[in-house]
Parts: sequence; structure tokens; C-alpha cells
Amino acid sequence: MTVLIAVAGAAPGVGKSTVCDRLCRRLADLGVRVDHFREEEILTRAEFAPVAAEFTASGVVAPATLLASTAEYVASVQAARMDVVVADALVPFVPSLVAWGYEDDAIGAFLDSLTELLAPVHPVLVYLDGDPRRALRRAVDREGSGWLDWYVGKLAGYSVTPTVHDFDSACGYLDRERQTTLRLIAGRAWRLVVVDRADQLGTDEVSARVLAGVGPAVHGSRPPANRT
Repeated sequence: MTVLIAVAGAAPGVGKSTVCDRLCRRLADLGVRVDHFREEEILTRAEFAPVAAEFTASGVVAPATLLASTAEYVASVQAARMDVVVADALVPFVPSLVAWGYEDDAIGAFLDSLTELLAPVHPVLVYLDGDPRRALRRAVDREGSGWLDWYVGKLAGYSVTPTVHDFDSACGYLDRERQTTLRLIAGRAWRLVVVDRADQLGTDEVSARVLAGVGPAVHGSRPPANRT
């Protein structure tokens, strides 16, 4: 059985990539076959070539293309007999769909199709929750002030609501994105593991809570959603 663990979070700087790295190392130490799908690999993985091509051409990707590429990827990890996939900021694609202007009904319909498509790999969404403002400040401290200008410009380039033009408006947009993701996923057949206050906890504590939350799914059982 293959399990897909998708790690998402309230904002850049909340610790997604660090948690993914630690989770992959821990699972590998346990003898689990892991495919680590890093955030930047969306543009280089063979199965997602159509996604990369559409995004490069227009800056947006059709939901049907996301679904088709995801189906190809699911088939590939099953064929490779991977035990676990750890995906950093990939599925459920909600932040991208929000940024591209899709409304809740359209995103919900997309998630219905995605949920059915991912059923063979038993999706688990790990959501690192917290204050977008605090997390974004952590990202700025890590990347430098030039990064914030780039990030605000990126969001400003989309037709997002509320509009983004500075740090405060970016935080307002991220809060909307957070609420949309958690609300829409909660009504679907995903195991949901939410780590509260991830922006205030140390990396060791966050990683320990994630491991505790995903352990039952990795070992073949799928209990109800929980918060840690």
C-alpha cells in the first residue's frame, strides 16, 4: 500500500520543507521506501511536464491538467512500489487555484475529482497551522528583505482577493487561503493532521507531532482526523 503525505501550511516560513526533510529521513531509517517530492520539482518531474508547460506559457494551469498529471504520478509511484510519498506544498493545489481566481464551488469540484483520483494512495494532509504574519516574518528573516518584495510582487500579479501590495495585505490574503484550504479539505475523505501553532514551536516538536499524526496511516490504518 502506498500512502501520500502532503505537507502544506499557513504561510511561507511555517516550516514545511524542514518537516518534509525530517519526515523522509525518519521513514527511510525505518526501512520505508519514500519518494520525496520537493516543492520546486513541480517544474521538473516528468509526470508534471504538461503542468510546467502551461505554467511557463501563461502563468496558470487548467484544473484538468493538474488532475491528469497527478494521475500519471499516482500510477508511477504505485508501479515503483513506493511505500510513502512525501509531497512538499503540492496537493491539494488549493493555494494555486485560489491565486488563479477560482471560487469555492470550482475548487470544491476539483477536490472531489482529486480525492477520487488519490484514493489508491490514501492521502494524508499535514497542515502546519499558525499565524501567517509570524510565519511570513520568519521567511523574511531567512531569505532577506528582497525576498519579501519578490513574494508580494508574485501575489500582486494574480487577481487575488484581497489585493496584495505589501506585507500586511499579503498576510490578509494568506489568512483567506488558509481558511479556504482547511474548510474545503475538512469535508472530504482525507485524513487531516493539523499541527497547531507550528510557527511558535521548535522544529523538533513540530516534526514529532507530524510523525505521531501520520504514523497510523503509514502503518495501514486510517483513523479519524485529529489535531496535534
